[in-house]
Amino acid sequence: MSEFSNYYENKIGDHMLRNQSFTPPTAIYLALFTAETGLETNSPTSEVTGTNYARQAITLDAFVDGQSSNSTDIEFPQAGSNWGTITHCAIVDHVSNTNWGTNVNVLMWSALTESKTVNSGEIICFSAGNLDVSIA
Repeated sequence: MSEFSNYYENKIGDHMLRNQSFTPPTAIYLALFTAETGLETNSPTSEVTGTNYARQAITLDAFVDGQSSNSTDIEFPQAGSNWGTITHCAIVDHVSNTNWGTNVNVLMWSALTESKTVNSGEIICFSAGNLDVSIA
């Protein structure tokens, strides 16, 4: 995952280069999406909404040479309905709010290496070390 949203790019740039105050989120969450639409502009329209879907808290290892990965498994609840084909994921700053750009923001996002169709009864899991995050 290496794409910053416009929102996060602006916050980082203003903080680092214009001395503008910015408080980073105290927790970050992984969200799943069925399309890329709106992820760059912090206004996604395709987050999974199926039964039992919930964003999952994530913890990253320390960055080395601009790269990190998840330090523990990120396991989503068992799908209680078909969630569709997951094509993208994003790191966001709120566990459940859906008011994009106001109460929840896309920080980073990426297409999955392989799309995954999630049907009722299935579990999607990103094993420790398999969610790669890079800043280039």
